[in-house]
Amino acid sequence: MTNASGLLGDPLMWATGPQSSPPLAVPTGLQVDRVGNSSQGTSQLFLTTALARGISGVFVWTALVLTGHQIYLHLRSYTVPDEQRYIIRLLFIVPIYAFDSWLSLLLLGGHQHYVYFDSVRDCYEAFVIYSFLSLCFQYLGGESGIMAEIRGKPIRPSCFYGTCCLRGMSYSIGFLRFCKQATLQFCIVKPIMALVTIILQAFGKYHDGDFNIHSGYLYVTLIYNASVSLALYALFLFYFATRELLRPFEPVLKFLTIKAVIFLSFWQGMLLAILERCGVIPEAQIIDGSSVRAGTVAAGYQNLIICIEMLFASIALRYAFTCQVYSEKKERSPGRWPHGGPKLQTGASPARGPGEEPRQAGGQAG
Repeated sequence: MTNASGLLGDPLMWATGPQSSPPLAVPTGLQVDRVGNSSQGTSQLFLTTALARGISGVFVWTALVLTGHQIYLHLRSYTVPDEQRYIIRLLFIVPIYAFDSWLSLLLLGGHQHYVYFDSVRDCYEAFVIYSFLSLCFQYLGGESGIMAEIRGKPIRPSCFYGTCCLRGMSYSIGFLRFCKQATLQFCIVKPIMALVTIILQAFGKYHDGDFNIHSGYLYVTLIYNASVSLALYALFLFYFATRELLRPFEPVLKFLTIKAVIFLSFWQGMLLAILERCGVIPEAQIIDGSSVRAGTVAAGYQNLIICIEMLFASIALRYAFTCQVYSEKKERSPGRWPHGGPKLQTGASPARGPGEEPRQAGGQAG
């Protein structure tokens, strides 16, 4: 009798109201906890619904098709490998970002597998920054070509570009190398921090979205912030110094697109983490009943937003890194170099615009 009554629960429960069938043999406390959490986290279940996955999937696969077609066009008109190889590397950021975020969203749950996927994305971010800076140097003929144009020119103070503290100074090889090294340090810090994140996550010390001093997330975020800020500042300085030389290559859209995809997505994740810390994003519960940390929910929203943003990024990249110049040059004269042909060395003429032939200095091109 004792076992039977224990399985059926408290007899008073039967007197409180009619029930069609006896309750399952589940502890009462667990039942109340599941119901309470479910009602509390109902608003957070959108991330795991078929609607959220379907909407994100439409944006992701549309972005993949657009970017895949653009990569195909560049490969079909692969007339300037020194430039187009960097462009193709930059274009691959959309498939990697989009598919990585979508896969993380599909696997959203009590586990934190998305941390490992995001680490792959972080490593490619570093590769994109390196490729973008290399492309800019390739446009301008390398370090020697850039210095031949800007060496000795005074640095104009500007609060917007952060050069107000450089008043009275002139461009030198040291300035250019600072821009290069300060940008490329991000390419080193990012993969190292991704590896540290994987290790901390494996030992349960990461805790995404937790700013507690005992959580590895706090220290990884601080290092990321310092590295990202320094790299962004260095890119601003480089653009400020070479914007006139880069003008024929329409650099504004290129700079804005690449920096928006990488840097704004990082600070977007930071904003979601702060909202989670302030209680705007409460702890939720997945459909299967497994408890999910608020940091995981914030990361889920981050991945959903990235899936949508990648469609617009693919459109922007299509205009920023168009293959029209390369295809037109191929159709007109495959044997002649377009604007990305052999660069002139020291003493070269200013940068050429798309479609212009290289100007020779002293009868010899470098």
